[in-house]
Amino acid sequence: EAMDDRRIFERFAVSFPVSFLSINNDKEGLAQSQDVSAKGVGFIAAQELLTKTPLELWLQIPDNAEPLYTRGEVAWSKMVEPDKYKIGVNLEKADLMGLSRVLRVV
Repeated sequence: EAMDDRRIFERFAVSFPVSFLSINNDKEGLAQSQDVSAKGVGFIAAQELLTKTPLELWLQIPDNAEPLYTRGEVAWSKMVEPDKYKIGVNLEKADLMGLSRVLRVV
């Protein structure tokens, strides 16, 4: 797949809760992560998020620490079932420290 060819950081399959806030309209939502890299997050949500929507994200990493906060922009969104969307978020900046927290629980 062409998208994979452009990725710099490896993605790791993880499943934990994600809270998000759409910066444009203050809509909040809950999702379930599918994969994480230092520069991106893939998750499943019950609502569609439009491409280029800026988001604040809180990843509930099961390491007994505060949620990992990050910001990014929706790169793509695809309906996989009614009321179920797979969403890819490109993070504003690579977060290697945050990724290290994810890897410790994988």
